[in-house]
Amino acid sequence: MTSIEFVTLEVADPAAAGSFYSTAFGLGNQVRLGASEAPTTGFRGFTLSLVVSQPANVNALVDAAVAAGATTLKPAAKSLWGYGGVVQAPDGTIWQIASSSKKDTGPATREIDEIVLLLGVEDVKASKQFYVDHGLAVAKSFGGKYVEFATGSGPVKLALYKRRGLAKVAGISPDGTGSHRLAIGSDAGTFTDPDGFAWTTASETASL
Repeated sequence: MTSIEFVTLEVADPAAAGSFYSTAFGLGNQVRLGASEAPTTGFRGFTLSLVVSQPANVNALVDAAVAAGATTLKPAAKSLWGYGGVVQAPDGTIWQIASSSKKDTGPATREIDEIVLLLGVEDVKASKQFYVDHGLAVAKSFGGKYVEFATGSGPVKLALYKRRGLAKVAGISPDGTGSHRLAIGSDAGTFTDPDGFAWTTASETASL
């Protein structure tokens, strides 16, 4: 089964970004950084989600991110599916921080249960077939709206969402041009998907 070992965020200042992610989220090797000045504007077409066990943990991570320099795109609040908020890191990456629980069950921590990469694509069905052809197995699929892949024991999960829908969830305009400034490190091989997202092997991807 294909697994995603990490994602690499391509940033203008890796040292500053590394300091932010260490302070805000305490992330390890699941998220790595590479230097890039590739032109990019507006929505880069993806978000990263930190899934946690309770609302108090959402608040703890959002507060830590904002204190470290992130911008709030959507304040943490209850919704039909749980509790969550959205922030944008100083390097431009959009992070959703969410819990399916609406009630706290213990003291707040910054423990992260899952990291989910959501790719905003123009044609969910076509992108789904592309990934199936590249060896990924579908775990959940809701027509042309959303697809979740089975990525085994890999620390990063993968899902596809309509680009406009994902931008709406993030609280920003769907417009954007240029580089995604993202590389996906996995055992699936090296390729670029229909929406321009680059996949690399671990040996080809920069690390912190």
